[in-house]
Amino acid sequence: MPSLRHALIPVLFLIGALFAGIFLLEASPHLPLILACCVAGITGIKLGYSWKDLQSSMVRGISLAMAAVLILMAIGILIGSWVASGIVPLMVYYGLMFLSPEIFLVASCLICAVVSFATGSSWSTAGRVGVALIGAGQGLEMPLPMVAGAIVSGAYFGDKLSPLSDSTNLAPAVAGTQLFVHIKHMLYTTVPSLVIALALYGILGMSQGSSAASIENVEALNAVLRHEFNLSPWLWLAPISVILMIALRIPALPALLGGAFVGAALGIFLQDIPLESMIAIMQEGYISDTGDPLIDELLSRGGLESMFWTISLILCAMAFGGLMEGAGMLAAISRAVLKTATTTGRLVGATLATCIGMNIMAPDQYLSIILPGRMYRNAFEKEGLHMKNLSRSLEDAGTLSSPLIPWNTCGATMMAALMVNPFAYLPFAFLNLLNPIISMIYGFTGWTMEKAEEGEME
Repeated sequence: MPSLRHALIPVLFLIGALFAGIFLLEASPHLPLILACCVAGITGIKLGYSWKDLQSSMVRGISLAMAAVLILMAIGILIGSWVASGIVPLMVYYGLMFLSPEIFLVASCLICAVVSFATGSSWSTAGRVGVALIGAGQGLEMPLPMVAGAIVSGAYFGDKLSPLSDSTNLAPAVAGTQLFVHIKHMLYTTVPSLVIALALYGILGMSQGSSAASIENVEALNAVLRHEFNLSPWLWLAPISVILMIALRIPALPALLGGAFVGAALGIFLQDIPLESMIAIMQEGYISDTGDPLIDELLSRGGLESMFWTISLILCAMAFGGLMEGAGMLAAISRAVLKTATTTGRLVGATLATCIGMNIMAPDQYLSIILPGRMYRNAFEKEGLHMKNLSRSLEDAGTLSSPLIPWNTCGATMMAALMVNPFAYLPFAFLNLLNPIISMIYGFTGWTMEKAEEGEME
């Protein structure tokens, strides 16, 4: 088994390489992650692992991300067909018509929260509603990192509390508690976080204000959208169809593909797009040529190929996570962390920190829930704590920190859908930042940290 010193070598190298690559050289994070894989592989060989074992670990790590890759491909196809068919322009049009800069951030957060709660998917929310809100925010001259932060906060609030969400079902299953007990216990940390986040978005919105120039800009943008697209009410059939499919418990992947094909059919009939052109758009993306630079920048997007950069980033990151787990280096780090968890507050803090660390090192939301859940379950039992405290901590940090890291599967998906780097919207994703802090405060004060009832451990 590797020592903590051995385990930290690839981690420290990864942090240094990502800092140098992203912030100093303004490069993509792909090569730093590949170099970190090399360092982790060399460390594993020095520890006695064979190359065959290490390669198998990378393949296992990558295989965990295949479901995310398939959903990303579906989102790319959906965005391309929905932009070309006028569905996204329709949403942008009404967003510009009814939302002002003062209330835009609050409204964006609440809209995404409702949609995400109803569908149980933050990814679908960002890929459908988030795309339209980014466009409306751009038309209102709102800073896009603020808009993206509000979208991510709302999407992950709904995702975290929805009984339809994968992560919301996974956390209590790993911890050993019931779904609705888990959801009820999360209200103590999640609702205060949302209330504070909405207040901050309200303050930011008031600071933006409305100007005559922005009103004229909105009117000009809406005129271009009306001229370029047939903004028929029939276009609402596509988002309604997706909501109905999800309500009928159809999984996310077929629901997204179904919505993409409904959008493509609407585009063919309502926008007079030839079938061969629609197929090319779903593959390569939609290219807007209205003559208005803002509209063209907003609508030139989507397509299967637009997701290849994000998919390759996820594969590189998951290969590194697979190496770290397969060579026992993640386990070595967890053993060192457990030695410090001697009180309830420290135990909760260690759980939160480990979830965030897993989102960085083994960059997948599910791993950030499963691995810490396995690591700390016995420690919570020894403290006599109800397992819903563990499941809540797993979501407070594991679920909510995942979209803040660009090379994490969730962060990469948000970046692909919203076209804003997670490091840019991180300061404005207030819910995601506040929730772990509130959870840690509860851990150290003992408030809402309920003890297990007699016989419950058995």
